[in-house]
Amino acid sequence: MKHFLDLEKWSRKEHFNFFSKFEEPFFGLTSSIDCTEAYDQSKLLGHSFFLSYLHKTLTAVNSIESFRYRIVDNSVAVYDQVNASPTINRPDGTFGFSYIDYHSDFTEFAHHALLEIDRVRNSQGLVPAVSGENVIHFSSIPWVSFTAISHARAFSFKDSIPKVSFGKMVDVNGRKTMPVSVHVHHALMDGFHVGQFLDLLQDLMQMR
Repeated sequence: MKHFLDLEKWSRKEHFNFFSKFEEPFFGLTSSIDCTEAYDQSKLLGHSFFLSYLHKTLTAVNSIESFRYRIVDNSVAVYDQVNASPTINRPDGTFGFSYIDYHSDFTEFAHHALLEIDRVRNSQGLVPAVSGENVIHFSSIPWVSFTAISHARAFSFKDSIPKVSFGKMVDVNGRKTMPVSVHVHHALMDGFHVGQFLDLLQDLMQMR
């Protein structure tokens, strides 16, 4: 379900009109997230760490309204909920797209996610998930502790979906940290909102 913003009453109306005209309206940044407690808990409970941080990230983005904004026919739709469309690595070195619904309960979320991951890993080729606009595009690059990342873009395609990428977890002075890259449409949000998301994700990772 979704509703539309009243652009005339939106405090970011001028920002929306300005950045909507850009050929490249996305901006991105990368931050290091402390994930020690989340990693330790997932291993203690026998959970997938990937699904643990994916669920916490979805919890964070669903808590911040601007991450649920999408541009639809020059208007701003606000989705009630956004879900996950992560890339899933296969044993042969390729990857496939997936679609995973968000559930606030981790057990239910993990159950459906594992079924989808198994489906993708047992498929071939690059078959885009039929996910619609109410998703976040996720990718995991667990081999590289990157400090920045860029994304392939088809500029003829009107895209306003946020993209979140996770890098290699490393140990720093006894703490586990992981780079998280966020790319978002500047007509829909600013650095302030990305900062809100990263702060909330950090709190969730540290079980606060």
